[in-house]
Amino acid sequence: MSAQSSRTSGKPRAAQQPVRLPQGIASVLSVLSSSAVVLDSEDHVLRASTAARTYGLVKGDRLVVSELLALARQVRRDGEIREGEVEVPVPRFGGRTTSFAVRVAPLSGGVGGGGLVLVLAEDQTESRRVEEVRRDFVANVSHELKTPVGALALLAETIEDAADDAEAVRRFAGRMRQEAARLTFLVQDLITLNRIQAAEPIPDPQTVDVDTVVAEALDRTRMKAQARGITLASVGVRGLSVFGEGDLLATALRNLLENAVVYSPERTRVVVCVKKPGDGGVEISVADQGIGIPERDLERIFERFYRVDPARSRATGGTGLGLAIVKHAAAAHGGRVTVRSVEGAGSTFTMWLPLRGDRA
Repeated sequence: MSAQSSRTSGKPRAAQQPVRLPQGIASVLSVLSSSAVVLDSEDHVLRASTAARTYGLVKGDRLVVSELLALARQVRRDGEIREGEVEVPVPRFGGRTTSFAVRVAPLSGGVGGGGLVLVLAEDQTESRRVEEVRRDFVANVSHELKTPVGALALLAETIEDAADDAEAVRRFAGRMRQEAARLTFLVQDLITLNRIQAAEPIPDPQTVDVDTVVAEALDRTRMKAQARGITLASVGVRGLSVFGEGDLLATALRNLLENAVVYSPERTRVVVCVKKPGDGGVEISVADQGIGIPERDLERIFERFYRVDPARSRATGGTGLGLAIVKHAAAAHGGRVTVRSVEGAGSTFTMWLPLRGDRA
């Protein structure tokens, strides 16, 4: 107990009637996801949620964030509800600043004393991150769609001007087919990503033969590989099964294979390896002898539209969504995807999926 508290009350705190929360308030606070703190008339903490202590808003019986304490005192003086935002460094999370939406209100009816104040603080960090991702996604989609659409419009005008030149018409018509195909791939990838990015499990999982998934993905990639003189190979354990959607897994594996082919030198080797690591799952990895990925980019390569080398990626016709689809496809099957890479020495992408007998 502080000396100031003793002078204010005129008698030791222990001799005062204990202050209790109004009936039902404690039950309500116990189910709130927000950080909740109840202060008495002397700014002592009567009740603090686990979240409030985890974020470091409360220590012992004190609210230690000065902005929140100032708001609480203003509310106690005039009885007006106040709202605002505060930035608080959270020691438990490495000192990272966390943004809180704050609402402070008076509580009446406290037994044994008035002046009770409720402080609610909602962590906005994740909602802000999601909003930033949404804005970036809309901007990126607009940019990616604008490129082929603009090219198609320009090529159409060119064909009109060259209507009497059959050779030019054929050449520009071929370019239009390429741009139309690029636009089709982008829309298809957007549809696929939108379907699986909700982090929900596959709605109607079936038994999927891993050998079939590998064979289908290799078959879809073989022509691109042959055009660059790249050898595709499959090794490892056979006869494994998972629960899920075979087409989606084949698409994810095909995306890994196509990336490996595109970013590998000609006349090299790309290998699909299936392993059973003994942890209840299966590992399907794609290893190449390509240019590798800089360490600074490894954490971001699974983001939508993120490209390590934007110029080269667009030149190869990629949509920038392939690895994002791989990530979400693996997650939808209860799995994950990881990457190991060394610049100049190639990359290995690995999908881990739960085996059929280990998934409910």
